[in-house]
Amino acid sequence: MTIAVPGDGFNFDTVPVHDATRLTAGGPLARIILNGQVYSLRITRAGKLILTK
Repeated sequence: MTIAVPGDGFNFDTVPVHDATRLTAGGPLARIILNGQVYSLRITRAGKLILTK
C-alpha cells in the first residue's frame, strides 16, 4: 500500500472541511460521485467513517 503525503509547502489550512453528519443529512449514509463513479460514505454505530465503491 502506498500512502500519499503532501509535498513541502502544503498548507492544511486551505483544505475544505466538511461535517460528515451534514453530508449524510443526519442519517448514516451518503452517496458521493467522483468521475462518474458512485461511492457510499457510511457512519457506523461506533462513529467511524467507511467509504466504499
